[in-house]
Amino acid sequence: MSSPMLSLKALVATSLLLVPAVRATLNGTDTCKQIASAISSASDVYWPGAFHYTVDLEHWASSSSQISACSVEPGTAEDLGKILQIVGSTGTPFGVKGGGHATNPGYSSTSGVHIAMSRFNEVTYDANSQTATVGTGLIWDDVYEALEPFGVNVVGGRVTGVGVAGFSLGGGYSWLTNQYGLTVDNIVSLELVLPDGTVTTVDSSKPELFWALKGSAFNNFGIVTKFVFKAYPQGQVWGGLLLITEDQLDKVNAATVKFSSEVTDPKAQIITTYNFLLGEPGASVIIFYDGPSPPSGIFDDFLAIPALSTNVDTRSFLSLVQVSPSNATATSRGAFHTVSLLSYSADVINAVLNESIFWGTELGLASATFISYDVEPFLPSAFAKGTVQTASYPPSRSQTLLPLNLYYAWTLPDSDTLMRSAIVQSAEQLTKVALSEGQNIANAPLYSNYAIDSTSLDRIYGNNLPLLKALKAQYDPKNVMGLAGGWKI
Repeated sequence: MSSPMLSLKALVATSLLLVPAVRATLNGTDTCKQIASAISSASDVYWPGAFHYTVDLEHWASSSSQISACSVEPGTAEDLGKILQIVGSTGTPFGVKGGGHATNPGYSSTSGVHIAMSRFNEVTYDANSQTATVGTGLIWDDVYEALEPFGVNVVGGRVTGVGVAGFSLGGGYSWLTNQYGLTVDNIVSLELVLPDGTVTTVDSSKPELFWALKGSAFNNFGIVTKFVFKAYPQGQVWGGLLLITEDQLDKVNAATVKFSSEVTDPKAQIITTYNFLLGEPGASVIIFYDGPSPPSGIFDDFLAIPALSTNVDTRSFLSLVQVSPSNATATSRGAFHTVSLLSYSADVINAVLNESIFWGTELGLASATFISYDVEPFLPSAFAKGTVQTASYPPSRSQTLLPLNLYYAWTLPDSDTLMRSAIVQSAEQLTKVALSEGQNIANAPLYSNYAIDSTSLDRIYGNNLPLLKALKAQYDPKNVMGLAGGWKI
């Protein structure tokens, strides 16, 4: 039986631990009230229990959501400026959610003031300048649907449900990257609300800030409300999804290696995903050709594989993006991580498959529901569509980096630490395999939209980090953006 004195000490200790959280919540509530009094009728504050509050806080990965003091939906850049002024003056933690696809906890959520960008939902096309203006509260599905009647497209996300904001600010690998570069290479300008509340347009007339925002903007220099992207002609595309069972994986491996090493048509791309689901390994392959039909031979090896399911056809770009099953694990807990590769050899592909089986088996009893590894080949010329002088990511363009994406989904919060540790171990193992065959990737920059939050900033921004820190100090001298999560420069 425990003594009353020990119980009292434990109660006091527990209470002391809770004080900062309680103080933050109370401070957040007061700040929410200030915001509600300051913003215009174009914006709204929502409280716990309200429908909009729940929607605002929701993320694709449930482990990325937090309970906030309130949610705020700014409807104008000027109101967003007032919100930043208030959270800055009160020192209230805040989060900024665009599409809600981040898997790093706290990167787009908060226990304080949750800013949901959903009202920044503009999509317009200017035929004269051949540009599209896109709000940061959208997902790419919305953008493609709005641009389709104009017969144009922008360099955006490849699967359904991905948000415009984080994807674009982090770099952006697209189905169109082989032709036009990364998304950051196709940004003409941005509307930015600075940490002091000032609304400004950032373009080539502000070269250093423009450079910084294209690859490193994650809650460092203010909040972006809209992009102006280069737009390109877009007709029907060809492709779709193949679901393939364990007994055919050797053929998937061979076809993936061959495609990665031999196909040079910039309109052709694939994503081969090695999955472990329901106790069994398998693969899904998305094949893409930017045209109504591909030249013969490019995808023959994949199409010759006996598949459990085949959904390949001539279709709209939006239809191709939505063919992916990426929303099947929505509301699960989840984590991404990545390895930057220079090529996909047979040894690397075999190692990827082995990792999916090993960790799928190992983590099943710890509530893992889906283990996957996305193999994403791009042409060696993909990075040459931009320069290190025009975008802060990637910090080097001497070689195109191929971002292998690791994704683990699970259900139990108690498994968070285990899953995140496992995904890091798996990335380390695959890095060793690539190094052993001579790929010089020991210090290769990692793609921030995939990298787990324990990744050092040096591994993302490399030699660009000192200038980024100087620009952060220049544009946010009071470190208002330090009250939000994200890759903090």
